[in-house]
Amino acid sequence: MIRINLLKPETKDIKEGPVEGKPEFKATKRPGVGNLIFLLLVVALGGYYFFQKKAFDRENTLLAQAQEEKGKYQYVIAKLDELQQQKASLERKIGLINLLKSQQDLAVRVMDELSRNLPEWVWLNEVSTDSKNLQIRGNALSNNLIADFIANLENSAYFEGVNLISSTQRTAQNDQFLEFQLTAGVVNPRQPVPAPPPPAVDPNQRRLP
Repeated sequence: MIRINLLKPETKDIKEGPVEGKPEFKATKRPGVGNLIFLLLVVALGGYYFFQKKAFDRENTLLAQAQEEKGKYQYVIAKLDELQQQKASLERKIGLINLLKSQQDLAVRVMDELSRNLPEWVWLNEVSTDSKNLQIRGNALSNNLIADFIANLENSAYFEGVNLISSTQRTAQNDQFLEFQLTAGVVNPRQPVPAPPPPAVDPNQRRLP
């Protein structure tokens, strides 16, 4: 008798294992080229930032040192300028004192020179002065005597620039004479030549090293 088995035969899951005598291989995934380039770029940027920060810190240190040195030099420059101003002020005061001292007897000497250089038959009525010149008024018997008086003043070391302003004929008690007016600059021959003032110092020309 023939039997037919209609049931599905059982199947067994067979897990393949390593074959004896053969090495086992595992599949590995290689990193992409883009990731490697990105990593290199990050490392390069990090190194660049490090060196830049180091250079920046060094420049800041040098700048702080330079500012500190500049502060020290500014104090010295200010002190030098102050001393220079004090020196110039003292020199001006000394010059003024010497000038006043030399002019103490100038008025006496001027009047003495006027008397010494006055010709006969010439007499003075008034002598006045402004800041620079003498105003002289007087009488003379002739124009020649006035001319002699002017020549004598010009030859004196105390007068310069003698100018005749006017000469007018006058009559008093039947006597005729000339009334004249002239100006003359006053010079002090003993006056010392003032020393030239020291050159002004421009703070902007100073340069710190």
